[in-house]
Amino acid sequence: MSESLFDVKDKVVFVTGGSRGIGFMIAKAYVKAGAHVYICSRNSEVCDEAAAGLRKLGECASLPADLSQMSEIERVCLELQTRESGLDVLVNNAGTTWGSSLPSFPEKGWDKVISLNLKSPFFLIQSFLEMLAAKATKGDPARVINIGSVDGLRTPLWDNYSYSVSKAGLHHLTKTLATPLAKRHVNINSIAPGPFVTDMMAPMIESMGEERISEKVLLNRLGVYEDMAGVALFFGSRASAYITGTILPVDGGMTAAV
Repeated sequence: MSESLFDVKDKVVFVTGGSRGIGFMIAKAYVKAGAHVYICSRNSEVCDEAAAGLRKLGECASLPADLSQMSEIERVCLELQTRESGLDVLVNNAGTTWGSSLPSFPEKGWDKVISLNLKSPFFLIQSFLEMLAAKATKGDPARVINIGSVDGLRTPLWDNYSYSVSKAGLHHLTKTLATPLAKRHVNINSIAPGPFVTDMMAPMIESMGEERISEKVLLNRLGVYEDMAGVALFFGSRASAYITGTILPVDGGMTAAV
C-alpha cells in the first residue's frame, strides 16, 4: 500500500530550472521513480546536458526556454502539447536572486527577480492549465508544486530584498490559486526550502562557511538530495491528493527556531 501511495510511474512532469540545484534534485527524483520528465532552463546546452545525464536513470527530455519572456512561456507550452496529451505535475522552480545593500539595490535587481520568481510561475500555470486539467479527476488531481523559500516565511539573513519578497508572493499566490484550480481538479502547494547544497548557495557557503550557515538550522546541517526528493514525490503522488494551498518548510527546523 505504501508503494502505491507514493507512486508517480508514467506521470508527465515538467520541471522549470531543472538543470541544476533543487530543480535537478526534483527532476532526478521523478525520473528515478518512473515518471516522464521534461526539464526546462534558459541555457539550452546546460539543459540538454542535464537531461542526457538523467536519461541514464529513466525518461527525461530537454525543453530549454527563457521563462522570463512571455513568448517563451507560450512557445514551450505549445511544444509540450505536441508531445503529451496532458500534464500531471508542474514544478515551478526556476528562479534567480540578487544581493545588494539597501542604498545601492538597483531597479534591474528588483525587476529581474520579481519577473522570474513570481510573474513567470503565474503565467506558466495559466498557460498549462488546460494540460493540467486534461487528465485530472477529483480522486487523482493534477499538481502544481511551487518552490518558494524560507526567506519568504521569515526575515532573511542576507540583503536579498527582491528575492525574499518574490518568494513571499509566491507562497501567497499558492493560497490564492488554490480555489480556482480546485474547480479544475488541480492541487497547488509550495515547498519552502532552507539552505541546500546548490549552485545558488555556493557564494554564501564560500563567504560564510557551511558550518556557520548550519548553525542557523536546528538539525545543524544543509539540505541534500534525499531531503528534497521525498517531499517532491509526496506532493506529486496519491499521498497528498487531499492537500492543497499549503506551504511546507523543508528547512531542518530553521523557521521553527525563529
